[in-house]
Amino acid sequence: MSSLQNTSYELPAPPASAPQKRRMARSKSNVATNPSPSNSNVTTNPSPFLVSSGAGELPGPESLSIALIGPNDTGRAAAVQALADCPANQICEFSNYQTGLDDVPRMLAHKYDVIIIELDSDPEYALQLVESVGAKSAATVMVYSENADPELLMRVMRAGAREFLQLPFEPAVVAEALMRAAARRPVTHTKKKTEGKLWGFMSAKGGAGATILACNFAVALAQAPEQKTLLIDLDLPLGDAALNLGIAAEFSTIDALQAAERLDASFLSQLLVKHSSGVWVLAAPGKFAQYQASDEAIDRLIDVARQEFDNVVVDMGSKLDLMGTSVYKEAATIYLVTQSSIPELRNSNRLVSQFFTAALPKLEIVINRFEPHALGFSEEHITKALTRPAQWQIPNDYARVRQMQIDGTPFVLADSAIARRIRKMAQAISGQEEEKAKAPSKKKPFFFF
Repeated sequence: MSSLQNTSYELPAPPASAPQKRRMARSKSNVATNPSPSNSNVTTNPSPFLVSSGAGELPGPESLSIALIGPNDTGRAAAVQALADCPANQICEFSNYQTGLDDVPRMLAHKYDVIIIELDSDPEYALQLVESVGAKSAATVMVYSENADPELLMRVMRAGAREFLQLPFEPAVVAEALMRAAARRPVTHTKKKTEGKLWGFMSAKGGAGATILACNFAVALAQAPEQKTLLIDLDLPLGDAALNLGIAAEFSTIDALQAAERLDASFLSQLLVKHSSGVWVLAAPGKFAQYQASDEAIDRLIDVARQEFDNVVVDMGSKLDLMGTSVYKEAATIYLVTQSSIPELRNSNRLVSQFFTAALPKLEIVINRFEPHALGFSEEHITKALTRPAQWQIPNDYARVRQMQIDGTPFVLADSAIARRIRKMAQAISGQEEEKAKAPSKKKPFFFF
């Protein structure tokens, strides 16, 4: 921010998705071709807070509903004039900040696409209002001021505003800010009647293979055309689900957790990567980033994900700190992945005894890399060590797992003994009949080095 020549500053945010870019292009076309609306149909509201409401048109697919909050009459009038030059927007003026940082956001949260707040009358309170509104609303929050001091810009950004407009307004700059707001506006979805199902893969010991199984299980679920499946890597900070699927993700699980208070379906969608198999992925960070997430942040992430996806598969790694979250408490099934070696069986015994003595959550034990002829002890001894029978035995297939890690192609998409077993796990919970395996596309080796 070394230069302060412009009168508008767009503050950092995740990049627009493809649908958002298309809406932005349509909005830009409207600005160029539609005439400016008349503000003659302004109605006066008896409330001392709401000054007036006017628009050229009622809000439509390309229009925005705008709340303008500014105690300074001159500045607010200038803002109204600049907004009036942009077509098809409904503008409501508010003459003061009001009191109560909880009441105002609740009043504005679901009524407006854009909330524009003046800074100069009371900068400290205005910044608190920006932060409060941003935390409780999916609306784009903008601010305006005569002062473009770099320190103020940084404070505005940290408070959560997405646009900074400097007085005196330039209509073209305001129009561009509104186009960006239109692009950010989430697409209206019909709320799902039921939350998506939650499945957790937990490793009894590092290296037991929970990530490989979680990835292929999620891909298998995603093959049902009517089902949307999301894979979340919560094996932080060193999860490698993205590596196994050949995905290079720009954003990560940590980005979602750090913004938990503002996380919604629109924000989450910008953090995801869609794999060619159809499964969506929220990856762990590609670089080491030490971060301790709160239970509340994880619960918020899982809640938003389940509202948007039919299946949410979580790679839990071997982390016990997820046991206080909804991943453990609300999972339809937790798959405890172990192997038939003494360290893994010992860990499995301790985990089952500590966390799975009750009926919920449902536990299914998965013995990975199972080779019955190579066991040093009988299956009866394994059952005794686990305190219960294992529901699934996944055959050892080192070559296919290794190939998946090289080219990022899930082996569940081709036919093999290991693929059939994992597809059977997915069918057991989805009710889908097994379909003919898809031939994997040939890909070049995928490396992050």
